[in-house]
Amino acid sequence: MPTIDIHHDCKADPEVIWGLIVDFGNIEAWWPKGGAVDIERVEVEGEGIGTTRHIYNAGMPAPVSERLDALDPEKLSWRLSIVGDRPAGIRLYNARGTLSTLPGNTCRIAYHGDFEAEPGREDEARQFLLGAYQLMFQGLAQAAARA
Repeated sequence: MPTIDIHHDCKADPEVIWGLIVDFGNIEAWWPKGGAVDIERVEVEGEGIGTTRHIYNAGMPAPVSERLDALDPEKLSWRLSIVGDRPAGIRLYNARGTLSTLPGNTCRIAYHGDFEAEPGREDEARQFLLGAYQLMFQGLAQAAARA
């Protein structure tokens, strides 16, 4: 199964970043506006572990639906899956995120993603996921700077 390991060091208070991440249904509070992928609206289904956020993006025919599969405040880690219709030829996607405190009131946001794609669309799926990670890192950093 293909994997992606990526991280971003953010000059922000880790507690602020963690607060944004655990507010799972409120992705619009930190997702960058006016970028490559604009969120039109988010519909949230459920509460706590198992919450699914249906993210309707401009120009995409179906929402990207992400389910929160685990959340560990002691280890500052979480897991999520893309469920339902999946973009960019993705058949299966599961990710584990972690937040690490670094010196000087900074932190590292890291993701490990496992995915499967339709045959011949592996690179498209990988590029889609890498782009989403970059937008996520950018949005979290910008939101933390405003906090």
